[in-house]
Amino acid sequence: MEHLSYAFAGQHVPQQFDAILVGVVGSGNLEVLMEPSQDSARCTISITTSARGFGPIWEAVAHNFQAQHQLAGVAISINDMGATPAVVSLRLDQAAASLPGVSGAMP
Repeated sequence: MEHLSYAFAGQHVPQQFDAILVGVVGSGNLEVLMEPSQDSARCTISITTSARGFGPIWEAVAHNFQAQHQLAGVAISINDMGATPAVVSLRLDQAAASLPGVSGAMP
């Protein structure tokens, strides 16, 4: 398993929310867990993946997601079993769409 972590400054802090889980860990899929973070200025993304050597692709997906949503005060955990970048982006967008009170969180 490979573990990757990223942290980004953000602007959109959601209202208080319970943990949000989308997706299912399984062959070719992943789950995304979004939780409130104590750091109200940053969004962290922690990835555990079975596919080694794809760090640059994960970094690009994480940067694109944060550039689009500009989240802060959110900790994201991703458990991956070989999902494509399109599936990763879809699951991240699904979770972000469930965040309360985040203007600009959806495209």
